[in-house]
Amino acid sequence: MSLNRNELIKQMNSLTSELLREKGYISFIDVLIKMEKLSEENYEKWRFQKIPYLEKAINLNLNKINFLLRAFHKNSRNGGLRRSKTEYNSWGKGIKVNLRFSKYGNPNIEEAYSTHFVKLI
Repeated sequence: MSLNRNELIKQMNSLTSELLREKGYISFIDVLIKMEKLSEENYEKWRFQKIPYLEKAINLNLNKINFLLRAFHKNSRNGGLRRSKTEYNSWGKGIKVNLRFSKYGNPNIEEAYSTHFVKLI
Protein backbone atom coordinates (compact mmCIF):
# COMPACT_ATOMS: atom_id res chain seq x y z
CA MET A 1 0.00 0.00 0.00
CA SER A 2 1.31 3.40 -0.96
CA LEU A 3 1.37 6.07 1.71
CA ASN A 4 0.16 9.58 0.98
CA ARG A 5 2.41 12.58 1.59
CA ASN A 6 1.07 13.32 5.09
CA GLU A 7 1.60 9.71 6.15
CA LEU A 8 5.13 9.74 4.72
CA ILE A 9 5.96 12.95 6.64
CA LYS A 10 4.54 11.54 9.87
CA GLN A 11 6.60 8.36 9.46
CA MET A 12 9.73 10.32 8.54
CA ASN A 13 9.42 12.67 11.53
CA SER A 14 9.09 9.77 13.93
CA LEU A 15 12.13 8.02 12.48
CA THR A 16 14.32 11.14 12.35
CA SER A 17 13.79 11.63 16.08
CA GLU A 18 14.76 8.02 16.69
CA LEU A 19 17.88 8.28 14.46
CA LEU A 20 18.92 11.52 16.13
CA ARG A 21 18.78 9.88 19.56
CA GLU A 22 20.71 6.83 18.31
CA LYS A 23 23.42 8.52 16.25
CA GLY A 24 23.47 12.22 17.15
CA TYR A 25 22.91 13.09 13.48
CA ILE A 26 20.46 12.29 10.71
CA SER A 27 20.89 11.65 7.01
CA PHE A 28 18.25 11.31 4.35
CA ILE A 29 19.66 7.93 3.33
CA ASP A 30 19.33 6.58 6.88
CA VAL A 31 15.74 7.81 6.94
CA LEU A 32 14.95 6.06 3.65
CA ILE A 33 16.44 2.82 4.98
CA LYS A 34 14.49 3.08 8.25
CA MET A 35 11.30 3.81 6.27
CA GLU A 36 12.05 0.69 4.20
CA LYS A 37 12.03 2.72 0.99
CA LEU A 38 15.68 1.80 0.37
CA SER A 39 16.94 -1.67 1.20
CA GLU A 40 20.31 -2.22 2.87
CA GLU A 41 21.14 -4.54 -0.04
CA ASN A 42 20.49 -1.87 -2.68
CA TYR A 43 22.32 0.73 -0.61
CA GLU A 44 25.39 -1.53 -0.56
CA LYS A 45 25.08 -2.23 -4.30
CA TRP A 46 25.08 1.53 -4.89
CA ARG A 47 28.15 1.97 -2.65
CA PHE A 48 29.94 -0.74 -4.69
CA GLN A 49 28.85 1.00 -7.95
CA LYS A 50 26.56 -1.81 -9.06
CA ILE A 51 23.68 0.70 -9.20
CA PRO A 52 24.57 3.87 -11.16
CA TYR A 53 22.63 6.36 -9.01
CA LEU A 54 20.76 6.01 -5.73
CA GLU A 55 17.33 7.23 -6.88
CA LYS A 56 17.11 4.15 -9.09
CA ALA A 57 17.05 1.95 -5.96
CA ILE A 58 14.53 3.96 -3.89
CA ASN A 59 11.01 2.52 -3.75
CA LEU A 60 9.20 5.84 -4.17
CA ASN A 61 8.42 7.93 -7.21
CA LEU A 62 10.59 11.00 -7.82
CA ASN A 63 7.84 13.43 -6.78
CA LYS A 64 7.53 11.80 -3.35
CA ILE A 65 11.32 11.54 -2.97
CA ASN A 66 11.69 15.23 -3.76
CA PHE A 67 8.84 16.14 -1.40
CA LEU A 68 10.38 14.10 1.44
CA LEU A 69 13.86 15.50 0.80
CA ARG A 70 12.60 19.09 0.99
CA ALA A 71 10.59 18.32 4.14
CA PHE A 72 13.62 16.58 5.69
CA HIS A 73 15.76 19.70 5.17
CA LYS A 74 13.06 22.09 6.35
CA ASN A 75 12.31 20.09 9.51
CA SER A 76 16.01 19.70 10.31
CA ARG A 77 16.65 23.43 10.00
CA ASN A 78 13.52 24.24 12.03
CA GLY A 79 14.70 21.76 14.66
CA GLY A 80 17.91 23.74 15.16
CA LEU A 81 20.21 21.10 13.66
CA ARG A 82 23.51 22.07 12.01
CA ARG A 83 24.12 21.18 8.36
CA SER A 84 27.11 18.97 7.61
CA LYS A 85 28.14 18.24 4.01
CA THR A 86 29.21 14.61 3.65
CA GLU A 87 31.08 12.89 0.82
CA TYR A 88 29.71 9.57 -0.35
CA ASN A 89 32.51 7.63 -2.01
CA SER A 90 32.43 4.14 -3.46
CA TRP A 91 33.42 1.13 -1.43
CA GLY A 92 35.66 -1.73 -2.52
CA LYS A 93 39.05 -2.03 -4.13
CA GLY A 94 40.48 0.51 -6.49
CA ILE A 95 40.06 4.22 -6.83
CA LYS A 96 37.27 5.67 -4.74
CA VAL A 97 34.82 7.75 -6.76
CA ASN A 98 32.14 10.20 -5.68
CA LEU A 99 28.78 8.48 -5.97
CA ARG A 100 25.75 9.98 -7.67
CA PHE A 101 22.36 10.24 -6.04
CA SER A 102 20.32 11.40 -9.04
CA LYS A 103 20.19 10.36 -12.68
CA TYR A 104 21.46 13.67 -14.06
CA GLY A 105 23.73 14.71 -11.17
CA ASN A 106 22.21 18.15 -10.60
CA PRO A 107 24.55 19.78 -8.02
CA ASN A 108 21.68 21.10 -5.86
CA ILE A 109 20.03 17.69 -5.67
CA GLU A 110 23.35 15.96 -5.03
CA GLU A 111 24.10 18.35 -2.17
CA ALA A 112 20.63 17.91 -0.69
CA TYR A 113 21.07 14.13 -0.53
CA SER A 114 24.58 14.30 0.91
CA THR A 115 23.81 16.82 3.65
CA HIS A 116 23.59 15.38 7.15
CA PHE A 117 22.15 17.28 10.10
CA VAL A 118 23.94 17.22 13.43
CA LYS A 119 22.55 17.83 16.89
CA LEU A 120 24.07 20.90 18.52
CA ILE A 121 25.67 20.18 21.88
